[in-house]
Amino acid sequence: MTDEAMQPYQRIAQDVRDQIRLGRLKGNDKLPSTRELSDEYKVAPGTVQRALAELRAGGIIYSHQGRGSFIRESAVDVVADPTTQAIKRLEVQVADLAARLERIEQSRDSGSSSR
Repeated sequence: MTDEAMQPYQRIAQDVRDQIRLGRLKGNDKLPSTRELSDEYKVAPGTVQRALAELRAGGIIYSHQGRGSFIRESAVDVVADPTTQAIKRLEVQVADLAARLERIEQSRDSGSSSR
């Protein structure tokens, strides 16, 4: 969806996701206030609230009354693009295979030393 086809609240939510994906926002980082975001995007506070509600529903942020909205620790995984997710899965699989290989080599070495 192009920026022109996006509703203002969707653009704000997408910008937050992009900032997380790019590493500019990390887990537990505080988002700017509703007023600051409405000034930055030149939209009504209600539009910002709708964007924040979408981000909360998507598990990307959490909010505390009177303290603000914060990025969830797990947000990076939620917004990661499919390529990044695939690479992370491959890294886990390679680490698992390396550990298995090491165990096999250790058992083989200990078996040959007892002869």
